[in-house]
Amino acid sequence: MTIRTILVDDEPLATQGLRLRLEAHEDVEIVATAANGREAIRQIKTHKPDLVFLDIQMPGFDGFSVIQGLMEVEPPLFVFVTAFGDHALRAFESQAVDYLMKPVDEDRLAGTMDRVRQRLSEKRGVEEVGRLKEALAEHAPEAAETYADEQGGDDAIAANRFEKMINIRDQGQIFRVDVDTIERIDAAGDYMCIQTGDNTLILRETMKDLEKRLDPRRFQRVHRSTIVNLDLVKQVKPHTNGECFLVLDSGAQVKVSRSYRDVVARFVH
Repeated sequence: MTIRTILVDDEPLATQGLRLRLEAHEDVEIVATAANGREAIRQIKTHKPDLVFLDIQMPGFDGFSVIQGLMEVEPPLFVFVTAFGDHALRAFESQAVDYLMKPVDEDRLAGTMDRVRQRLSEKRGVEEVGRLKEALAEHAPEAAETYADEQGGDDAIAANRFEKMINIRDQGQIFRVDVDTIERIDAAGDYMCIQTGDNTLILRETMKDLEKRLDPRRFQRVHRSTIVNLDLVKQVKPHTNGECFLVLDSGAQVKVSRSYRDVVARFVH
């Protein structure tokens, strides 16, 4: 697959240097460049690229303002490129694929491009399934029903829309957490305690917003202040008054209130 790419930097030498390093990646097609934030927004809206290498400090609109200026369109993947390391936390909070320091190291760039290819492959897979379903529904309704049954219906598509990695800023660092390792999430006001079995990280986000980012077929609320990864439940222990306890892989026990017991029963067998 071709990765249609735009380079954004107010320094021509930096743009030229990155272009030269990207020549080693045959699947990268540079469709445009931009020297400031406003021009970057226009170029992105015009060319609809897959990937944008984006400088942070530029005259006028900085890199973060560019992302904010694209809220109404389908955004590309972003890789921040900068000479300053003090923007790394905010960059990852913006869900950037990566954060590269100038001058860009070739090996570091290769690792970034591997992550970009993986993200694009997942995204294009979802889009292709959606187009196939639309075409079948229009021209062969019976085949569309058969395909939906074989693929698990909309669930197969929806599963790819949820987060696979979550960036968590905790104690001045950014931790990239694989959602598969999250055992449970406990709410404490506007903060979430992310439990990964042997580690606890604090995320400033409401439970309602966090639930939208996680696949509900795996992550279910079992109490008004607790979400559990049902894949990591190894035992269900009945309790009094219609309540029960879930025993997790780490050995931790989580109480399931009566109002959530029916929800959990649909997933835990």
